Amino acid sequence: KEFPETGNLTPRSHSVYVCACIYLCVCVCVYIYIYIYICVCVCIYIYVCVCVYIYIYVCVCVCMYVCMSYVRTSDRVQKRPVIVLNVHYASSVGSAQMWLRIVPCITVSCLVCVILQGDIEKGLEMKKLVLSGFLASEEIYINQLEALLLPMRPLKATATTSQPVLTIQQVDTIFYKIQDIFEIHKEFYDALLPSIQQWDENVTVGHLFQKLASQLGVYKAFVDNYKEALETAEKCSHANSQFQKISERSNSDSWSPSFLPTALLYKPIDRVTRSTLVLHDLLKHTPKDHPDFPLLQNALRISQNFLSSINEEIDPRRTAVTTPKGEARQLVKDGFLVEVSESSRKVRHVFLFTDLLLCAKMKKTAQYECKWYIPLADLTFQTLDDSDSCHSVQVLPEHEIEEMKIKISALKNEIQKEKKGPKGQSRVERLRKKMNEQESWLLLHSPTIPFCIHNKHGKSYLFLLSSDYERSEWRESIQKLQKKDLQSCVLSSVELQVLTSSCFKLRTVHNIPVTSNKDDEETPGLYGFLHVIVHSAQGFRDSANLYCTLEVDSFGYFVSKAKTRVFRDTTEPQWNEEFEIELEGSQYLRILCYEKCYDKSMLNKDDNEIVDKIMGKGQVQLDPQTVQSKNWHMDIIEMNGIKVEFSMKFTSRDLSLKRTPSKKQSGVFGVKINVVTKRERSKVPYIVRQCIEEVEKRGIDEVGIYRISGVATDIQALKTAFDTNTKDILVMLSDMDINAIAGTLKLYFRELPEPLLTDRLYPAFMEGIALSDPAAKENCMMHLLRSLPEPNLMTFLTLLEHLKRVAEKEPINKMSLHNLGTVFGPTLLRPSESESTKGQHITSASDIWSHDVMAQVQVLLYYLQHSPISFAELKRNTLYFSTDV
Repeated sequence: KEFPETGNLTPRSHSVYVCACIYLCVCVCVYIYIYIYICVCVCIYIYVCVCVYIYIYVCVCVCMYVCMSYVRTSDRVQKRPVIVLNVHYASSVGSAQMWLRIVPCITVSCLVCVILQGDIEKGLEMKKLVLSGFLASEEIYINQLEALLLPMRPLKATATTSQPVLTIQQVDTIFYKIQDIFEIHKEFYDALLPSIQQWDENVTVGHLFQKLASQLGVYKAFVDNYKEALETAEKCSHANSQFQKISERSNSDSWSPSFLPTALLYKPIDRVTRSTLVLHDLLKHTPKDHPDFPLLQNALRISQNFLSSINEEIDPRRTAVTTPKGEARQLVKDGFLVEVSESSRKVRHVFLFTDLLLCAKMKKTAQYECKWYIPLADLTFQTLDDSDSCHSVQVLPEHEIEEMKIKISALKNEIQKEKKGPKGQSRVERLRKKMNEQESWLLLHSPTIPFCIHNKHGKSYLFLLSSDYERSEWRESIQKLQKKDLQSCVLSSVELQVLTSSCFKLRTVHNIPVTSNKDDEETPGLYGFLHVIVHSAQGFRDSANLYCTLEVDSFGYFVSKAKTRVFRDTTEPQWNEEFEIELEGSQYLRILCYEKCYDKSMLNKDDNEIVDKIMGKGQVQLDPQTVQSKNWHMDIIEMNGIKVEFSMKFTSRDLSLKRTPSKKQSGVFGVKINVVTKRERSKVPYIVRQCIEEVEKRGIDEVGIYRISGVATDIQALKTAFDTNTKDILVMLSDMDINAIAGTLKLYFRELPEPLLTDRLYPAFMEGIALSDPAAKENCMMHLLRSLPEPNLMTFLTLLEHLKRVAEKEPINKMSLHNLGTVFGPTLLRPSESESTKGQHITSASDIWSHDVMAQVQVLLYYLQHSPISFAELKRNTLYFSTDV
């Protein structure tokens, strides 16, 4: 108000103006200072955040890398890294939660990628280290073999002169297969060395190990000859001074005092063992998608099978007992056998020592009681002429054995269900105890193959075995020991007590082979169908009539499942036969090669069968990972110098029994039965009539008819012939193996798009068989038959009468009504896929003996045990009953 209009300022107004300007400038400066301060704080804040984050990031990476490296070395790759990651990650987040909120998800992904890349690189580095160590030991082994070959060349050269040190035969015996082993490993070493020198992630070595594993048969021949080679070398050393001088010179070159060192037997075996361990390590550090993985896995399986097959021959018993006289008595073999004593069966633990056979009874106090012993010098095997002197063997009806299997399988299912329950542990223990009792009963009563031994100065003893394979093993082990110069011995009570008490520590078989004695972690075995092609065999010295049998283990014992045709007068049989074998928790496949004997003087008086000679035997473990591949897996079994080549693949039970309608309705397989009968203008399909007629003509006396698998290729040939209505089908049937014809009939009913007893009536059959009142069950089961379509009913009645005629020959063909019901029950009643999926789909291991399968067997068995049923009688009674079910 004091400012004049002219704009001139008075001194007072001028000072006020200046003060206002200064105040304003100060305020602006303060504001700018505050702003800069805030910006600096924010920058510091961001800087601290970034530093903390980077610190945590680095710590987590380091911790994970260290921990995962540790876990890998301790063989717990699958579980521990996840636990370690969670622990370290959680602790880090707990201390810096606010900082990690700003971490984007992409950073975590990068972290995982970095770690995985580090794992791959570390795995490759570990793989290289394993191979490098193995290569170094391989070089040492080759040098040892080369040193062993040095004396062979001059000895062989002098063998053809007028003053030989050794004969050609002696040189060949002492140095048998050493040259071959040397060449195999030299070739392997030369191929592996460049791969390690030029190492990267693309280098493959699996094919080299697979080739090495495929040549292990040379080691088997070397091991079989070792004892003879050692004896020959020792005899020549004592008899020939020149040879002794060579031996002494060789001793200075790291040879043992016995020229051919005892350790030489174990050096090759140690190489196989070392290779097996190396393969384990290589698989551990090889990704599953790497080309090496399947090759290494296959090489490992071959090596393990080889070691398993010769383990008993090469494993020196470190456990031995010394008698009061100072004699060293080593345990060679032991196992649980069933002895027939006083007309009853007893489970015994039998111990084969180097000079005697001891039979003991296991007490509840974990001690043994000796029942009897026989010095091997006095032991003889029962001859066929003396077989009448053996105890009479009482064999239980087959259906009782099958019923016990069903009970055991039902208990297995119940145990699995109880394990999933919250409070089922005590009940599980009770069920396990009950199952142990039933399995023990089964192992006691199922063996039927007699094994008679005799004491020259005493009585005879009879064991029962489940497999010819086991009988041959025991016989061969005893005969091998009897080749030595054994003296008869009589043990005093003190000596016998010492020997019996030592059996508990010496034993190698600790428990009876029942499921309840196995750990939960052990594999339950395979359930389903194993397809096996037996290709060929070689290694026979003389021409013979040769065939093979196949065995698999089931419920703790082995059962014969298939048999090839006899290949006459040959040293290299070419069978090329395919079989479908049903597995019931099986873990092993055994192949036995026989020479067919047609000499009637070799007739066994017990079972009226000619005894064939076992030429060789071997077994392989059914590895689920290998067998369950969709592709055929080829393998070779080595047996006493004989090689049997075979292939196998596994199919689950559900897939194998799946009913799939055929796309071509012009055939018979996979086509509804009413369509086939209408086309043929018959009441029963032609294929059913012809197969039944042929079986009754020449197969009704065949042992195991409908149980023994036919050759799959023959069955497929018959299937094609019936589908295409081949004119020479009758000629094919007359020439075909009878088991193939029986298999074709089973396959026809199995491949029907709907079961013979129909999907519609299946629930009623299950309810009817469960009725407890006999009269009500009779009315219901007959009423259900009347409700079947006429083609189904006529076919079922025709098959029913045929199976009854087969069962009438049970003393000859060993096929009871219960056996036939077990074979055909699921085939005739198992619902089609669409029907079975309506209920609960059973996927447990013991599906093969599930409740439904048990009921299916019982339904067919009911009709088999029923008095003859006629079509006319059923139709006559239709007037008194409703046709509605």
